[in-house]
Amino acid sequence: MANDKFQNKYRISSARLQSWDYASDGAYFITICTKERMNYFGEIEKGKMKFSPIGAIADVLWCEIENHAKNVELGHFVVMPNHVHGIILLNGNGSGTNGAYDLNHTNDVETRQPPLRTIGIQRFQNQGKNSVSSIIGGYKSAVTKHANRLGFEFGWQSRFYDHIIRDAQSFENISHYIVNNPDNWEKDKFCG
Repeated sequence: MANDKFQNKYRISSARLQSWDYASDGAYFITICTKERMNYFGEIEKGKMKFSPIGAIADVLWCEIENHAKNVELGHFVVMPNHVHGIILLNGNGSGTNGAYDLNHTNDVETRQPPLRTIGIQRFQNQGKNSVSSIIGGYKSAVTKHANRLGFEFGWQSRFYDHIIRDAQSFENISHYIVNNPDNWEKDKFCG
């Protein structure tokens, strides 16, 4: 990623797809890592996640996302020692699927031409209400606030990873990956 200037200051370019509206209805596979991939959330023992106090906070607060954001459903998720994987489903924001997996399963992909002016340019200054970025930002903030309030050392990586789920097979594969992540921890790229 290139560093760009905004208001005469360097900034790191967004990791988000610039032609995509992240408030669009659809399914999103999210990965959020801890700072320096520290195992703040616990450890894997015999294929099962054993939560630390911060891991328990991260687990409970992920379940709370539906209570704090509109038009959101949660798919499978897992809190691992140094990251969280989860599927967030936006349904009802009124912006169409924009090519993402149709949550109503009436079709796999709806095609739409990307706008001439990228949505990412607009998103830089305003991440939007009920967008993937605002939801994940709220989640990260809540976990950090509660960990700090209880006196735990904790930090997140500054960014998160997303994958726009485009069809039923991808949705199924990602759900399977999330559910089986603790069993496959030794082979996980985040293990270490």
